[in-house]
Amino acid sequence: MIIAIASGKGGTGKTTVATSLAMALSESGKSISCLDCDVEAPNAHIFLRPRLDQRKPVNLLIPEVDADLCTGCGRCAEVCQFHAIVVLGTKTLVFPELCHGCGSCALVCPENAITEISKSQGVLERGPANGGIDFAHGVLNVGEPMAVPVISQLKSWQNLSDTGTVILDSPPGTSCPVVESLRGADYVILVTEPTPFGLHDLRLAVQLTLELNIPAGVIVNRDGIGDMSVDDYCRETGLPIIMRIPFDRGISEGIAQGKLLVEIDPSYIKRFQLMGEKIEGLINDKGDER
Repeated sequence: MIIAIASGKGGTGKTTVATSLAMALSESGKSISCLDCDVEAPNAHIFLRPRLDQRKPVNLLIPEVDADLCTGCGRCAEVCQFHAIVVLGTKTLVFPELCHGCGSCALVCPENAITEISKSQGVLERGPANGGIDFAHGVLNVGEPMAVPVISQLKSWQNLSDTGTVILDSPPGTSCPVVESLRGADYVILVTEPTPFGLHDLRLAVQLTLELNIPAGVIVNRDGIGDMSVDDYCRETGLPIIMRIPFDRGISEGIAQGKLLVEIDPSYIKRFQLMGEKIEGLINDKGDER
């Protein structure tokens, strides 16, 4: 079972939910893995406190052109979907920041003028966390524009198909890194807040789950502020609200100190466990329909 935690915007409490869900399910005796896919700003480790004893670099193969062999035929530029390589007259230029490392340019070059060199994108770290959770996260190098290769290799490194229950803490928003994080998930928990901004970004996140054909439910964080527009939207669309977390000073102070929600208020352990059981039932029912 793979559960992704997502949000249309940052700061909604996505990591708060992901880490406490992982801890609550681990206390019920389940085998739990937690992956922090927010590789541009990973912070789940602050709450789960893992011992990161495994490390793996993430590299991308970038084309390098031999000017002496290149004839400027343009075949490489034709096959590049991302315009990472262009031909101007007889000169071939490579833009590494745009390259996705697919290797097509080197494959089609008739003169074998293109070789691939390794370029560091970031690093993966992994180790046991509190509660016996198998934790891993990716860290994108500062200044690197593409998070997707790091997220993709993080998920591959963890062997998700061989793990019991996996919690994916995805990046905020609805861009390519989020799509890569949600790919393969059985269920998505969308964390939002009852404000106009929260509703606007929730709509975008819901649209993404529909396009990916992944069932979703909503957790309303900071419940009690704002208005009822999120509730109205969920009721109109049939989107279930699976939990509410109140706007509470004690919770805010605890989170600021690096505490898990289930540590601040142990009653959430049972609430998250029941929520996990309901999600697992929905996933199993969907599998039976197939």
